[in-house]
Amino acid sequence: MKIKPIQAYRLAFCGLALSPLFVSAAEDGPMTPGADEQALSAQSSAAPFLDPSSVFVPESSIARPGDEGRFAHTNYVIRNTRGVHPSARLEDALPHLSLPAPEDNPQPDSTFAEYPASLACLYKMGATYAGCAPTNNSAYNATGGSRAIAIVIAYHYPSAAADLTYFNSFFGLPHNFTQVIANGNGHCVTPPVDTGWNLEAAMDLQWAHSMAPKAKLILVEACSNSYDDLMYAEQVAQQQVLLSGGGEVSNSWGSGEFSTESSDWDWVFRANWTSGKPIKHIFSSGDAGFVPQYPSSSPWVISAGGTTINRDANGNFQSESCWAGSGGGTSLYETYGTVFGTGTGPWTNYQYPLFGQSSRRTPDIAADADPASGAWVYYNNAWYVVGGTSLAAPLLAGIMNNSNNRLGVAPSGGGYYTNAENNLLYAELLTNKEFGKNFYDVTTGSNGSAATVGYDTCTGVGSPRGKNGK
Repeated sequence: MKIKPIQAYRLAFCGLALSPLFVSAAEDGPMTPGADEQALSAQSSAAPFLDPSSVFVPESSIARPGDEGRFAHTNYVIRNTRGVHPSARLEDALPHLSLPAPEDNPQPDSTFAEYPASLACLYKMGATYAGCAPTNNSAYNATGGSRAIAIVIAYHYPSAAADLTYFNSFFGLPHNFTQVIANGNGHCVTPPVDTGWNLEAAMDLQWAHSMAPKAKLILVEACSNSYDDLMYAEQVAQQQVLLSGGGEVSNSWGSGEFSTESSDWDWVFRANWTSGKPIKHIFSSGDAGFVPQYPSSSPWVISAGGTTINRDANGNFQSESCWAGSGGGTSLYETYGTVFGTGTGPWTNYQYPLFGQSSRRTPDIAADADPASGAWVYYNNAWYVVGGTSLAAPLLAGIMNNSNNRLGVAPSGGGYYTNAENNLLYAELLTNKEFGKNFYDVTTGSNGSAATVGYDTCTGVGSPRGKNGK
């Protein structure tokens, strides 16, 4: 049942063994297949993405047949260096996926997991230093941030404040956090707790905050991972961001596409009551390689793809490449001129003629997502190295917030809706100088569709460099 736009709502504020736990090297799954050419319109022919055994996929991130348009999954994976079996329960696996004692806290080493300082340096959100190598030096943390970033998530995360406080303390970041339960639709009083979604929320909060530490951070909890509950929470997040004068709503969830996606849910991202308000929605593009995911494929949102950060033996940045698991491709149902089009924005005039077709393509922009270059996340008294496009989405939300352009989807004086953030991103592709200064053009790697010069369906326009043009 499709929910209607909310007018008033109640808010609650909150200051088994399976398979063996370990897997041998002989059981490693195959690495992601590459692509000989960029088959932009033939994603069905691309070989499916398969995670290697060095990656652990939690139950919450598994896409299940029949969930399309009904239930969403998360888009994160955890670095697995000690051979945890892929079918282990997350609760059983977590002690073996965390940083082992006696280290207790992250230390820069040959694993090169990312720190707030290293990603702030790479994406030019703070002071830069040679190599942008992982370091816990708060002098290099991102500075700035404006108004608010809301994170929409399913289920209740009871240790959110404590985990974020510890993360901030360890890395030398400020603290500004509100937790809201989106229960005004009557589907719950307090949502149940789900470990998989909790770890997702921990990453989203910590890394959006790392890129925009002065922005108000709001966690909005849906009663469940159903589309009804998550889309209701999306509207609550919009209202919470409006109370702070505008900002970003970051989402690291989705499902496979479904035929009624545009009519069922696209209205949430361009709802009339947000007219003239500077809100933009960022969605992770998925972790299944060259295949589109909804809501990432909605033309009214910014789709976040994934990169791999390549470093030398000393941890110095070398390049970014397409992460093999980065979701992307051609939407089956979001078709320009029939399902949508009028007033979508100038960005469509670039993207669609480029391919000679009229369907939405994802992603729009990308950031770090490969668990091999994943980021430290603190959850429930332990540290994990986490990746997936669930990492890219909050990173980009923080970067866009820090740019302080305050773009939305509707003009204050009325008129056609337009995805103003995508207008800006795609317009820069046509420039002689600005694109090269404001973005890193990712031209290597493949998610089943090869990265190439300019736009591609693995990394979009590329990854951000600095606050200009975001």
